[in-house]
Amino acid sequence: QVQLVESGGGLVQAGGSLRLSCEASLRTFSNYAMGWFRQAPGKEREFVAAISRRGASRYYADSVKGRFTISRDNAKSTVYLQMNSLKPEDTAVYHCAADSRGPSTSAAITQSRTFDYWGQGTQVTVSS
Repeated sequence: QVQLVESGGGLVQAGGSLRLSCEASLRTFSNYAMGWFRQAPGKEREFVAAISRRGASRYYADSVKGRFTISRDNAKSTVYLQMNSLKPEDTAVYHCAADSRGPSTSAAITQSRTFDYWGQGTQVTVSS
C-alpha cells in the first residue's frame, strides 16, 4: 500500500521559514517524480513545486520562485520543501504527490492530474 506522509508544518510569523518533509512508502522511490501542492480554504488546489526522478529538474510556481526549494533524498525515500521568506498568502494545507507514469513534460508536471498518489497534507499557517 502506497503511503505519503507529510510533516514539518506549523505556525510561523511572516518572514520565517519552515521545512516540509514527505516520506514515501514506494517500492522504488527513484521511479517517481514528486510534487508539492497546496490548498487554502475556499480555493482550488494549486501547484507549488515539483522535482524529477533523479532531482535533475525542478519546477516552481511563480509565486514561490526564489523563496522555496524542493529537493529529494532517494536513499531515504523523502522529498523536502524548504520554505523561506514566508508570507501570509502561503497559508494552506500542503500535500505531497507522486507521479508513477513519468517522465512528464514541464507543463504536465505542474498539473495535479499528473500525480496518482497523494498524502493527507500538513497545515502551514503564516501570521502577519
